[in-house]
Amino acid sequence: MRIFFTGGSGKAGKHVAPYLAEQGHHVTNADLVPLGHPGITDLRVDLTDAGETYSALAGLARMEELELAEKPAYDAVVHFAAVPAILLTSDARTYATNVLSTYNVLEAATRLGIRKVVFASSETTYGICFAQGERQPLYLPVDEEHPTVPEDSYAMSKVAGEVTARSFQARTGADVYGLRINNVIEPHEYAEKFPDFLADPRLRRRNVFAYIDTRDLGQMVQRCLEVDGLGYEVFNVANADMSVSVTTDEVRRRFYDGVELRREMGRDETFYSVDKARRLLGYDPQHSWRDVLDDPGIAG
Repeated sequence: MRIFFTGGSGKAGKHVAPYLAEQGHHVTNADLVPLGHPGITDLRVDLTDAGETYSALAGLARMEELELAEKPAYDAVVHFAAVPAILLTSDARTYATNVLSTYNVLEAATRLGIRKVVFASSETTYGICFAQGERQPLYLPVDEEHPTVPEDSYAMSKVAGEVTARSFQARTGADVYGLRINNVIEPHEYAEKFPDFLADPRLRRRNVFAYIDTRDLGQMVQRCLEVDGLGYEVFNVANADMSVSVTTDEVRRRFYDGVELRREMGRDETFYSVDKARRLLGYDPQHSWRDVLDDPGIAG
């Protein structure tokens, strides 16, 4: 596929865009900062500018395409570009940048007849990650039916993006899939960060004790590109296990006392349910911090 990938130079994008290229796709990275990957074409685009966004999506990606008899069109858009968290700039700029760029990408893609858009939403939409003070989910495990109740500018922008995406899908009938991505972890971060998480599980409560390995995020995006006909859907994206070594029963006792449990859970199962992605997309996360670090819960 010829893929227009926004935000390919970000923390998640710099892994997912190359992963897609390795699957044989032709990937254009639309970002303000080049990725510099030999298998990916970089294109500097300000996605908050509607004209730039439309021009980039309608245009050529690489010089070699001049040799073709006709200008090729993009088959899919993967939209990861965003201010990726609160406290990186003002709340107003975070919200405006994320909402406007998402609108521009969806409008340009659907007007150009692109039938597959995959966009990055966020775990923060559930209102726990960046809440002021302590927040608990309404029930466990947290699935896509859980209310989205954001309080911060970043999560608000992601909920607005979901509403925008659903509206463009309703207008066009294209496949538009949103990914509520959990805390993104690069492979090297297991050794750097997880020893602290294992020593103090409390550090992971804002992420619902979950995480997503960049390699499994790449698999998730690939599955979205391969599965057609779902219309508009949102999916939680996480790894199969928790990011702490204590059991689900222990986490519930210490942090979720009184929170409704809607089904029985495995000993190490993520509280951030990926059942829907497994069922509709065939998503099958392969990686875990347990492949890198000893699990003190088991060793003891």
